[in-house]
Formats: sequence, structure tokens, C-alpha cells
Amino acid sequence: MWDYTDKVMDHYEHPRNVGEIENADAVGEVGSIACGDALKLTLKIKDGKIADAKFKTFGCGSAIASASALTEMIKGKTIEEVKKITNNDIVSFLGGLPKEKMHCSVMGAEALEEALAFYRGEKKVADPDNVGEVVCKCFNVTDQKIRRVALANNLHTVEEITNYTKAGGGCGLCVDQIQALLDDVWKNENTGKREHVKPKLSFLQKVKMIEKVINDEIRPILNRDGGDLELVDIQGNKVVVRLFGTCQGCHASQLTLSGLVEHKLKELVDDSLEVVEHEG
Repeated sequence: MWDYTDKVMDHYEHPRNVGEIENADAVGEVGSIACGDALKLTLKIKDGKIADAKFKTFGCGSAIASASALTEMIKGKTIEEVKKITNNDIVSFLGGLPKEKMHCSVMGAEALEEALAFYRGEKKVADPDNVGEVVCKCFNVTDQKIRRVALANNLHTVEEITNYTKAGGGCGLCVDQIQALLDDVWKNENTGKREHVKPKLSFLQKVKMIEKVINDEIRPILNRDGGDLELVDIQGNKVVVRLFGTCQGCHASQLTLSGLVEHKLKELVDDSLEVVEHEG
């Protein structure tokens, strides 16, 4: 029998914010009933803050408690605050989870990440966890998810991967492959060869990439709502832009700059970039 904290039991027996928000501003759906766990998170966002949050989940008591805790953690907080929340924050809020149930906290963090991407207007072309080779066929877990979760949570053993993703917890035929993935992840980490490391860019290369991301990734999203953006200047790592259309003078313009423009440029060009609005 697993040892649950009083807080886990409270959120399991008396879950908060169960349900679904109609006309939600943000929706995050992860997992699948076929694999045993699924979670849908819906958010109402006002003035850059989470005004309301509700969830529906199919899963065990820890899944219910983790989702309930997550909704309580994010209500009233700004987008910038909630985007920093990790699965370990959910675990800490609950006072701990059995190691075998850590995957429930991961599912909550993934649903939040999906919801914020939805709010930013990012079209979900494919689930990044479903890109790559399926390693665990019992629970449909890919090599990409195993690598990502291992790095995010400092996991080194197959047992830990099973606890966080369920991979390897079924027939067990994938155990050797999971161990090989872990060996590769930490070999690269220890030799400084981090995966997905962005190459060092010259200033001219950086300018061209910023222009490309603005034209290909950011402008189409703004255009859908009647807004637009112009690149004014690049001063070192400071990107100066001007907003047009419905984005100009909008009360949520700063959220657009940080939540969409800066987020995309950091993700696709350089983590050190800062976006500011042109004055005048």
C-alpha cells in the first residue's frame, strides 16, 4: 500500500475545480484513456491572469489529486508565473507523491504547457512526445518523451523512468532500450553535448533568423486576430518591435510581447533575447 500525504488524500477525496469551462481561453489535453490516464485542463484568462481553472481526468487518486492541486496553484497567478510551474512544484504542493505515481504530476505539468500554448495561439501540429520512435508500446511512450523527462527530473534508472512516464511498466520488453536511451542522454550531458542546443550565431545570422521567425511563426498568429508586428531594431540581445492593428494599444499587448513574440524568439533563435515595444 502506498503512503499518501494528508494533502494528497484531501485533494483526492475533495477535488477542487472539477469540470470544464465553457468557451475557455485555454485548453490542454494530454494522455489517453487507452493508456490508463488522461487529463483535460481548461482556463479562463483575464488581464493576463488565470481567472478560473477546471479539470476533468481519467486516472487514479494521484492523478485526481495532482490535477486538483494544479488548478489551485495557478488560479489568480499571471501567465508568466504559471509558465514556470513544473511537475516537481505540483509534488511539493501536495507534500510528496509515492515514487510510483510521479507520472501523475508530469501529466499535470504537460496539460498546463499545452493550455498555455493554446492560449498563445500556437497551432498544435503534432504532440512533441509522439514525435520519434515508440519505445514502450504498452503505454505508447516515445524516445523523445523519455529523454525530455529524464533531463527535466534528473532520472538515471529505468525504474525512475517507469515512475514518471509508465514506460517499462507493462510487458518489460522495452527495458533494455530505455536503459540505452538513459546511457546516451547522460553521456551527452556529461560531455557537454546537450541535445537541441542552439548553435552560436553571428549577428547577421541572428538578424536573419529573427526576421524569419517573425514572418513565418509570429505574424500569421497576430494576423488571424487583425493584429500585426514590425521589427524596428535589434540592439545586442534586445529586439525592438512595433505593434499594429488590434494589437496596438491593446490592454494585453505586453502579454502578446512576452507570451508570444519573446517566447517564440527565445525558443527558436536565442534564449537570451528580450523583446521590447518601440516607443514613439
